[in-house]
Amino acid sequence: MWPWEHAIVGYLVYSLFCHTVYRDSPSGLEAFAVVFASVLPDIIDKPLAWEYGFFDTGYAVGHSIFFAVPLTIAVGLIARSTSRPRAGIAFGLGYLLHLPGDVVDGYLRGGVYQPELMLWPVETVGEIPSHGGFTDQFLQYFGRYWGELIAGNLSTYLRLQVGLAAFVALLWLYDGAPVLRELLLGCRRVVLELIGTDGSRNRSSKRR
Repeated sequence: MWPWEHAIVGYLVYSLFCHTVYRDSPSGLEAFAVVFASVLPDIIDKPLAWEYGFFDTGYAVGHSIFFAVPLTIAVGLIARSTSRPRAGIAFGLGYLLHLPGDVVDGYLRGGVYQPELMLWPVETVGEIPSHGGFTDQFLQYFGRYWGELIAGNLSTYLRLQVGLAAFVALLWLYDGAPVLRELLLGCRRVVLELIGTDGSRNRSSKRR
């Protein structure tokens, strides 16, 4: 799956979880945590494999269940200790959904079932004979993906992904556009503080 596809699935699941369990929408911190965690395995493994050659493929420690479970537990404990347990849950859901997501995606796209994607270092996927750096590899894969979209000859699976992306965008707006909402509120506070400060200075100058 592409990173944005992981982010879409992660946000969808966590938002539905919030509405079901908490009867509430995700906060900005929670939305950021679930989206960031949902792409973190790729952020870890892809550069290490494609750019630095630490791994044979882009599915290694970041995609390993043996790394993911301890990491999500640790983040959850830290979040709980700082009175932000929901952010820890968001991180855990986002990260842990990424791993089976790649397995399911490979099966639906190409009919290849590879649970070993999640089992590094106990099991590993086959070695890629040669590849360029991170940028070259990304552009190569992205070119294929974008070519399918531009051609308009979308598979049923890709059509479902586009439809899901549109639904999640509407869900995000229904949730109040978390992250963007907090950014706008923060900017508003800064502007009001600046206006208030300037106003106080002007009043002080007039009194003098």
